[in-house]
Parts: sequence; C-alpha cells; structure tokens
Amino acid sequence: MVKKSIFTAILYVLFLFPSFAQQAALSSSEILLRIRKLNTLGSVLYFAAHPDDENTRLIAWLAQERNYRTAYLSLTRGDGGQNLIGTQQGVALGLIRTQELLAARSLDKGEQFFTSAYDFGFSKTYDETFDFWNKENTLREAVWIIRNFQPDIIINRFPPDKRGGHGHHQASAILSHEAFIAAADPTRFKEQLQWVKPWKAKRLLWNTANYGGMNNTAEDQLKVDIGGYNSLLGQSYGEIAAHSRSQHKSQGFGSASTRGSSIEYFADVDGDKATVDIMEGIETSWKRIKNSQPISDLITKIGNEYNPSSPQHSINDLFALRKLIQNIDDAYWKKQKTVEIDAIIFACAGIWVDATTDAAYYPLNTPFTVELEAIVRNPNIEVELLTVDKTPVNRRLSTNNLWKDQVQQLWAKSTQPYWLEKPLAKGKFVIDDKNIGYPTNPDKPAVAFTFRINGEEITRQFDVHYRFVDPVRGEVYQPLAIVPPVTVSLSSTMLLNTNATAKTVTVNFTNNSRSTKRYQIKVSQPEGWTVTPAVLALDFSEHNTLTKEIQVKPSADTSTKAVVSLMLDSMPLPAMHTLAYDHIPAITWFPAATITCQNVQLNNPVKKVAYLMGAGDLLPNTLTHIGITTTILDPQKIDFNSLQQYDAILVGVRFLNVQPQSEAIIALLLDYVKQGGVVLYQYNVNGGINAQKIGPYPFAIGRERVTEENSPLTFDAKDVAFNYPNKITAQDFEGWIQERGLYFAEQIDKNYRSPLQIHDKGEPYHNGALLIANYGKGKFVYTSLSFFRQLPAGVPGAYRLFVNLLTKEK
Repeated sequence: MVKKSIFTAILYVLFLFPSFAQQAALSSSEILLRIRKLNTLGSVLYFAAHPDDENTRLIAWLAQERNYRTAYLSLTRGDGGQNLIGTQQGVALGLIRTQELLAARSLDKGEQFFTSAYDFGFSKTYDETFDFWNKENTLREAVWIIRNFQPDIIINRFPPDKRGGHGHHQASAILSHEAFIAAADPTRFKEQLQWVKPWKAKRLLWNTANYGGMNNTAEDQLKVDIGGYNSLLGQSYGEIAAHSRSQHKSQGFGSASTRGSSIEYFADVDGDKATVDIMEGIETSWKRIKNSQPISDLITKIGNEYNPSSPQHSINDLFALRKLIQNIDDAYWKKQKTVEIDAIIFACAGIWVDATTDAAYYPLNTPFTVELEAIVRNPNIEVELLTVDKTPVNRRLSTNNLWKDQVQQLWAKSTQPYWLEKPLAKGKFVIDDKNIGYPTNPDKPAVAFTFRINGEEITRQFDVHYRFVDPVRGEVYQPLAIVPPVTVSLSSTMLLNTNATAKTVTVNFTNNSRSTKRYQIKVSQPEGWTVTPAVLALDFSEHNTLTKEIQVKPSADTSTKAVVSLMLDSMPLPAMHTLAYDHIPAITWFPAATITCQNVQLNNPVKKVAYLMGAGDLLPNTLTHIGITTTILDPQKIDFNSLQQYDAILVGVRFLNVQPQSEAIIALLLDYVKQGGVVLYQYNVNGGINAQKIGPYPFAIGRERVTEENSPLTFDAKDVAFNYPNKITAQDFEGWIQERGLYFAEQIDKNYRSPLQIHDKGEPYHNGALLIANYGKGKFVYTSLSFFRQLPAGVPGAYRLFVNLLTKEK
C-alpha cells in the first residue's frame, strides 16, 4: 500500500497527481481534446464563497474550449444553507455539497479546492464574516492554494461591497484581492516557502453579472463570448454548464441548457489591465518555457496523426513527448503535463483498472482483501503489469483478456473526512496544514499499479471502492470506509429533561473489530447531573451488537447544559453515519456519540400535532423530546375531518414553495382554524410561492432577515403568546444559533398581532418575524423565526415559545 506520509508528498498528489476511482473510459474524441490541451500551459483560479457560487459555464469554457488548467476555490463547503433534498443541516449538509461540487467539476472539468472556513449561515457584512472565519487564517490558506496552483489569472465571482450581497460573498472578494497581493510577497506567510515559492498572478478580475436584481455589467467592461459549441463533445458550454450546475441538487439548482451566444463581462480589480482577452499578455503556449519548440511540434504531430479508430498508434509518440518534457526547466508544468500524458497513454491503450472490495467498510488495523482487475482493450501494443503496491507481478496482459488477482491491505487510520477529525471551532474547521485545499481525504485506501507499455513504465494510483449491483441503479461504486473498532447508535443525541425529570437513552454498540471482544466503557458525569450506570461492561463474545440503557437526570435547580460522553480509553466513542443519494457517492463519517442534555422548565398542554413537510427539516423528530406526538400528513390525502384529532397543524419550512397544491391546502387549513384549530406556518422564501393567499388576512413575504443569533429584540410582554402556558422572558432568547429568522413578512394586515421586533446591529427593528391572528374560534400563526434550527439544537427558550405558539389561546 502506498502512503503519503510527508508534507511534500502530499503536495505532489494534491496539485499534480490525483488518484483515480473507477476509471472512466475516454472516447476517441475526448482523447483528441486532451491531446490538444497538451499544447496549452495557462491556468485560471475562480474564487468565491460557497458551492453554487461558481460560474459553471465559464469554468467549462475555460477548461474545455481554451484548455486552461481551471479550478474553483470555494472558501466554504456550504454547511450553513438549507437543504431541499433531505433533513441534513450543518456539517452533514456540507458533506453533501462537497460531493455535489465534485460531481459538477467532473462535468465541466474544473478542479476543486476548499479552505477550512465554515459556512455559519447568512451574513450581512464582511465584518461579521471575518469575526467567525479568522480572516488572517483564511487568507493564509488562500495564499497557500494560490502558491501551489500558480494561476496566471484569478477571477472573483463577487465584489467586496454591498453589491456582492451576502457578507460571505463580500469577504471572498476581499480575501481574493489580499491573497493576490500576499501570494507574491516573500515576506508574507514565510513558513510556506520551504515547500512553495511566491507566486504573482498576472491579473485579478471580477466576473460581473446581472443577478439578484442588481446589474453589475457594463458595456465598457471586457466582454467574452463563451457560448460556443464543441463538436468533439457534442455540446455547447451552456449545455455542459446546465448539467454541471444541476448537480447542486440540495439547493434546488436544476438548470435548463442554453445555446447560442453568451457574453461574460469582466472588470479589472488589480494587476495588468486586460482590454481584449482575459489572458491578454500571458504566454499560454510552450513558448513560455525555454527550448520547448520540439515539444510543441511533437504535440502538433500527435494531434494531426491521431487516428480515432486506432488511438493506440499514438502511444509511442506520447512516450517520446513524455521524455522531452522531463528535460524542461519548469517543475510545475513538467509534473502537470506528465500527469496529462500518462492519462492519455492509458486511454489510448484502452487500459482499464479496478480495485474493489466485497464489503462497504472494514475496521481499523484489520487486514482485508482487495479484488484487482486489469484489461488492455486495444490491440497491437505490448503491456506488462510489473507491480501492484510494489509487489512484483510481471504479467503480460494480452488484448481483451481480463487479469484478476487479490492483494491484502491494512489501514491504520479511519476514513473520517479530514476536516471533521477535530471539533469544529468558531467559524472554521480545525485542520492540519498538510490538508489545506483538498476537497476530500488525500490519504485513503488505494492501490498503485506499475505498467510497462511498449517498453516504457508508468505508475498510477487507484482508489479502493466497494462495488455492488443495485437492482434499480445497476453497478454502483462507493468509497470504501475504514471504521473505528466500536461505534455507537443512540436513540437520541439530545435530551430535554422537562421539569427535572429523568430520561432514558438506548445505546446500541457495534463491535467492528475482529480481535477484541471485551470493552469497559466509561460514562461521563457532568456536574449537576446524575448518569447511571457510570460504567458499561461490553462482552461481544456471542454477538457483535449489544444494547444498553443509560438514565440521565438533572438536579432540580440546574439550568446548565450538559454533554454526556461514552469513553473508551479516554476517547469519546464515535457514531457511524452514512448518507446515500443517487447523484453523489455514499458518504460515511464518524461524529462523536454524545448526548446533549438540558433541563427545561416547561408547561405543555399540546400532545398531538400533524405535520405537513415542506423542503425538509427535523422538527417532527425534535417535538418528541417534549412529549408531543407528531404525525406527518400526506398533503394529497388530508381532509377537514381527519384534522380534527390534532391539537395543532404545523406547516414545514418552504412548504408553499415546494407544494403545487398549496392553494387548496391553505383553504382547508383556514377552515380548520375557523372551527377552533391552531395552524403554525414556518418560513417560506419570497419567490415561487404556489398560492395567492397564505393566511386569513393579507401579508407579503419579503427578503429581510436577522442573521445575528444574539441580536437585540423587544417583545410585548403582555401579549398572551409570551405568557401562556409559559412565561417568556429575555432569557428565552439566549443561546440561539446561526440566526434569529429569515424572509420576514411585510405589508402586514392590521388584523395580525406582531408582538416581536428584532434587528441586526445598525438596522431598524423589523416586526415581520411573528404574526398571530385570531380567526373564527382558532389561531393562525406565521413565523419566520428559525425554529427549524433552534429546536434540533435543543435551545430551551425556543421550545418554550414554540409551545406557546402551538397552544390555543384562552
């Protein structure tokens, strides 16, 4: 097994030698495109804040029309957004969006980088953003990526001011400009210079656009038409971009293809001004390297003589080209072009390699078998497999005959995503410097194959995958997971101990180890709480799963949040979570299996509610913590009589945006309210609402929000919503996370009470976060407060207020 154990080796792989999963066969036209790309030495770095910020059409055009090495640096992984395909939020959502970005790049052929910045949610100002991100640290990481990638130009998606909208967007532009300057300065981040050299990009541009109701384009800006058609791909760049952008499925960004002329606009930010072309004044041919004319001539010859019916005829010339490139005096392009040539040689030979297992995961430090396959599918070439992981094979591979073998591996480190190995800090993941920039783990199960092809040796590394056949999807590959020896599944990771009551958590233990059968697990004892038992003895002699129970009880007067951990050898035991969506590979990670506990003083007369799910949230599960039974309703099957059994009806986030039958359902719900029921709507975005009328009286949905979770607020202390059945005080608004609320109501009819006013610093109070109306015999509530974040996080005051809103007023 090949492992990269030193920093320089890690760099070598990240920026120049990626490993390969199941090898995608290249068509003859794709091989020709790659041959042509060998004659281009330009590079472009696109720079923004989130998954989905990137201009996929421009990336596709840069990478596949202009043939530049093109990458997108997304400062964050999009952890703080909403999720339209599931209930995952925070870190789990960031895992999904990381893979969606990689799926997008696989189509537009860009590369993908990240910093350690965490998407903590919508931010109005770059000042707030930098307070979370640690500006200097994020700048250092951006400089590191620039010095490694060595872009000729850098392109911003956003400007550094309010025209950029989101505070993260503004911050990305500020960081891009400062990194553009700092990367070239040998006095900045000098510790990096033992591995990389200062790098000065030629220019920094802003890719202006017309979006969000703001047109930043102008006719005096640099204009480039990127709407061309690539006959070798059979697609325009607008079509490629649509497929790429549509991979952002968790954000609902399915896109229609565009065809024909498409103008992109660019404004100069720094560096040499461009007047005709974004790469103006930059030599992007082999002329940028001394004594390279023979290389350029040979590439031209290979392209001219390439036979799409017999691509193997180009192999010998490609090896000759490979040798010429080893002699150039430019380490960066030598390595990059060697990678490109090796991939083309494999494709011309029709070599296919696979390294798979028959199980989805294996435990740490346990040998497992990797099934190996290799085949040469084009004739008239000599291919010998020399070694696998440096073990001699020396096997001649005859045309179209599948070679099979096995190799034993043992992996001493889990495949936990590297940015989750340490606890999340404020606004950032805590990562080792050696991992800066990587989209996924650089060190993972892989197999190195060395071939001799027509007398020349090539080594390539291939990721180990679990391969299986799904009856619907067919053959499926997913990354192999290396798992901890013991993992835990908890019946609940959060306890709300209402009025100092004891609660029980069921703990399922799984022994993944094949050697150790007995463990002593210590259960932490937070101050002010009694947790029993304090020690769990586990004996897996007969079964590899065991179920235990622990009881958690607060003292009567404690108000302190507690975290209960299950410890093995002084380390918290992990859970094992797997996400599976058809459009991305399966994702497995190992968060610490802890139980967050909070004693909540709560009066709750609400026992049974119905839930109309919107775009996806976790509220139905969280309400069980306070004794509310929640039934999820099918919007197509509800009627007035079926609603009468519930104390209240809850409408999930973005329900009006995703439910096409909203108009009819609203009429039914208003009838339910009129006859004495309670209906509570959560937030919807102001675009694409499938209803003309939302509540019993008029109001509109705007775009205002309060992003500071500790922002000041006032409320009418006499209003029943803050008095029954729980007395709400300012303390109940403490400890909120990420934001107060979003997409507030506007143009509010006088029949609504708006007893709460909130605002971000420096802004006026807004009264659209909570609307309450008595209608007929019942109560209608529309709230843009972010209960969908606060309740899963166990914020006590949010639960107390939410119960008040669900309770029928006296």
